[in-house]
Amino acid sequence: MKKMLLITLFIAGKIGLAQSFELVGSDTINYTDVNNLKQGFWVITNKIKKLPNCEETAKIEEGSYADSKKVGNWKKYYCNGKLNNELTYVNNRPSGYARFYHENGNLMEEGQWENNRWIGDHKFYYETGKLNYVWTHNSTGKREGVQKYYHPNGKIMIEGDWKDGKENGVIKEYFEDGSLKAEKNYADGAFDAAKSKSYEPNQKEGSKEEAPAEVKKAETTTNVAKTPLTVGQIPDGFNKTFTRFGKPEKEGIFKDGKLLEGKVYIYEGTTHVKTALYKGGVKTGEEEVKK
Repeated sequence: MKKMLLITLFIAGKIGLAQSFELVGSDTINYTDVNNLKQGFWVITNKIKKLPNCEETAKIEEGSYADSKKVGNWKKYYCNGKLNNELTYVNNRPSGYARFYHENGNLMEEGQWENNRWIGDHKFYYETGKLNYVWTHNSTGKREGVQKYYHPNGKIMIEGDWKDGKENGVIKEYFEDGSLKAEKNYADGAFDAAKSKSYEPNQKEGSKEEAPAEVKKAETTTNVAKTPLTVGQIPDGFNKTFTRFGKPEKEGIFKDGKLLEGKVYIYEGTTHVKTALYKGGVKTGEEEVKK
């Protein structure tokens, strides 16, 4: 009798486990254990996510869970079915190599993502698939070493050295034909107009002849606004804008007037107290200013 009772309990347990397995839906890939924890491989559709303007059956995410925590490789999709991003998760946090894609399917950016920041080389691409910029970051996520930006035609646009997240030394800018546009001198992020030069289009780098005074520009990197701009006034690409008090306001890659990747400087009065970090048009964290 005891043996029969044990067999009965074993079968009942198996049935209960199978029922918890099936309750998630008809696709038994999405498994929830008896403690209601997600386990194994999951495919998440818009029936669960409920994103606007997206079919209910559209696949939104797929990847593995361990005790309801994301682990390993996860893929996210646009509503059109194309890949949005690929992230590596450790204990429910993105940690590892990451790739993001434009909605047309071309790679948008890639690099090592650790502790909510890029580490090492970080590459960003135009929608055409051509390289937009290559940034190098130190272990704290700040830009360090040689940084490069490229024109849509593939030619170098900006090249120079950064230290602890700030421009350092001579930053060279180039026209789309490859000729030198400017040599801008920086010290710990501060622009030195007196030691900087701008050149007329098509002027050869070897001549080093200084352009007329009206050609000189006291800029920072690519596009700079010393006065506040409305959304429609900010061009696509790398920009650095300033508040009406002349303080840095936003810095990074803009698209359609929106900061896609970069920083927003936060002030108390005129004192810089925090820096908000943005990626993919979304705020991903804040850094306190060291005093």
